This record gives sequence, structure tokens and C-alpha cells, in this order.
Amino acid sequence: MLIHNFDPVAINFFIFEIRWYSLAYIFGILLGWYCARNIIKKSASINYVFEKFKPSDFDDLIPYLIIGIILGGRLGYVLIYNLSYYLNNLIEILYIWKGGMSFHGGMIGIIVSNYIFTKKKNMNFFYFSDVISLAAPIGLFFGRFANFINAELYGTKTNMPWGVIFSNIDSIGRHPSQIYEALLEGLLLFLILNFLAIKKKLILVNGLISS
Repeated sequence: MLIHNFDPVAINFFIFEIRWYSLAYIFGILLGWYCARNIIKKSASINYVFEKFKPSDFDDLIPYLIIGIILGGRLGYVLIYNLSYYLNNLIEILYIWKGGMSFHGGMIGIIVSNYIFTKKKNMNFFYFSDVISLAAPIGLFFGRFANFINAELYGTKTNMPWGVIFSNIDSIGRHPSQIYEALLEGLLLFLILNFLAIKKKLILVNGLISS
């Protein structure tokens, strides 16, 4: 079995440090952004109706999404998982680099930020929600690997050879559920959704992919 002893800090330079958790968000957003731009280009080639949407529109949407992910994800974690602790340690709500982001909170943050953007720009909310949904598994992929490095969301006990001993938790072999989720809700989901959206042209039905 693998013994988990990964350092959550990727780069440490004197008092300056960058954690793997932060890098996961950065790479997830950047690659998701790149993917979303390509999806918008491909959708225009599928149907001329989508020619009015430009990759530059998603460039304008990105700042809204980043704010929605961070605020929604962090507040969701604070409110759902450990409210009593953070009420007594308010300053630590800002310590997002230490981990502690809620998927459900981040999803709500994205929906709200997308609504605000499309309302402001008078654009189709469901078109952009579909594009976001097609790119989102990339962020989930990197996020789950960051959970693994941080020894978060570990699985149940197992005697399987690929089990992992999270030494900062206990000395018991556990399923690396973070890796399972990275491969399934990250890589596999990305391939399935994009195949259906582009090859089967389901992106022509606004809101179908994101629903």
C-alpha cells in the first residue's frame, strides 16, 4: 500500500508558499477557460445561430466565475461543514489556501455569477451554463487530486493493494476516493459530456447539458 506523506505545499520560498490546492484551482480555471473557448467555436460550426457568441464573451465571463467559485465555495464550506469553528475564528474564513471549499457552494456561486453576467450583457443564460458544464470537469479533476494531496475526503477501509495509508489520519489502508472521483467525475465525465454535446449536437438544446 502507498503511504501518504505528500506535502500540501508545492513551493516554499522563505515565508512565501504556494500550495497544491491553489495550483489546482489555477490550472483548472486556465484549462477550463481554454476548453470553453474551443467549445464556443465548435458550437458556431454546428449551427450558425451560435455565431453570435464569441470566445471573447467567455473572457468577459471568467472574472465573474472566479469570484463565484471562491465566494460560493468558501462560504458553502463554512456554513455547511464547520460553522461553529469559523464563528469563533472569523479571520480563518479568508484562509482558502489551506483548503476547505464546498462543491455545492461553488456550483451555486457559478450559477449566480453566470446569471448576473448574462443579465447584464443580455445574453442567453442557458447557453453559457452549458458551456461551463462542459468545461467544469477539468476543474473537478484537478480539485480532487488536490484533495488527495491534502488527505481530504479519503475513502473507507480497504485491503486492496492500491489502498492508501493516510498517515496523518491513522495507520489503516483506505480507498483513495479522491483519485476515483478525479477519474470518474473529472476525466470520464468530461469525455462523455463533450461527446454528447459536440458529436451528438446536444448543445443545440439550450440548458440540456447543464441540467
